Amino acid sequence: MPEPPGQALFRARVDAELEAFARQETEQLLAVDADLLPVAEQLTAAVSGGKRLRAAFCYWGWRAAGQPDSDALVRAAAAMELVHAAAVVHDDLIDESPTRHGAPSAHAALRAALAGGTRPQARSRALALLTGDLLMAWAGQMFLLCGLPAAYLSRARGPWSTMARELVAGECLEVLRTGSRPDTDRSLQVIRYKTAKYTVEHPLHIGGALAGAPRALMEAFTSYGIPLGEAFQLRDDLLGLFGDPAHTGKSNLDDARGDRPTVLFAQTWSAATAAERRELRGLLGRRDLDEAGLSRVRAIARRTGAPERVEEMITLRTGEATAALARAGLPGEAATALTHMAALAADRQN
Repeated sequence: MPEPPGQALFRARVDAELEAFARQETEQLLAVDADLLPVAEQLTAAVSGGKRLRAAFCYWGWRAAGQPDSDALVRAAAAMELVHAAAVVHDDLIDESPTRHGAPSAHAALRAALAGGTRPQARSRALALLTGDLLMAWAGQMFLLCGLPAAYLSRARGPWSTMARELVAGECLEVLRTGSRPDTDRSLQVIRYKTAKYTVEHPLHIGGALAGAPRALMEAFTSYGIPLGEAFQLRDDLLGLFGDPAHTGKSNLDDARGDRPTVLFAQTWSAATAAERRELRGLLGRRDLDEAGLSRVRAIARRTGAPERVEEMITLRTGEATAALARAGLPGEAATALTHMAALAADRQN
């Protein structure tokens, strides 16, 4: 799926803002003590690369409200990527994921840096936790210092607080429900708060709030953003089990070993036979699950038709999002960009 027109240029602008900000902040961190170099390296790695979808949704929330292109707004939008970077570091730590985008996750990389000391695993996890905390602090700092007038920033205070609260709520719900009886509705609630809202709806709301968007437009952002964000994560569920690790950058074993409350597993469970459920109980959540066990989980999922049902859910939600966009009557450029982004978010390989 080709990216939306102008997205490559926009991504380059966001990358440049993040690189400049991270360079300045890591220099100040290292000025405290050179021993902080491993942390500084992980901070730099955390903000490098990516599709910059969250920044783009924030940008088009601003433009959809009739505001012009703005370097200050691009800096504000780039702060969305720091929120995402913080969430990724914490998520990998919670899930004990060893890799992210084909490279060691933050806690894994930091463990290698501590190989010569005592209790390297506990210390690396502590450093990763602190790295994620600092990334979230960076996000607020970059947002507040973006250069937009204080009156504009004050309008976004509520949506920013909502984003932080609901992101943490979603992560907590996933932890609380990991290993519990699979249930599609409960899994959908997890992905709505853990991923869907902060990926699409909240960035749109923050961009719109900065621009002074009317309530009707903010409601249109919700009607578009929630189903699209859910479609995004449902695609992630499928890629987590069936995707090519060379493209996803993550092991196909992660979700099964973690027995995560994904919609895909819930759909598999709902249509599984009693014997298959017993088998799944013996496979999901095993930290030593191997490729043979993974193949069996995949086989049961395919036999139940779960991947096809999740694909139908993605199609339905993408259709809901595009229909909401059509009803919103957005300016032409914003409508075109958000239409392209809907297809990009729901139909991807990584």
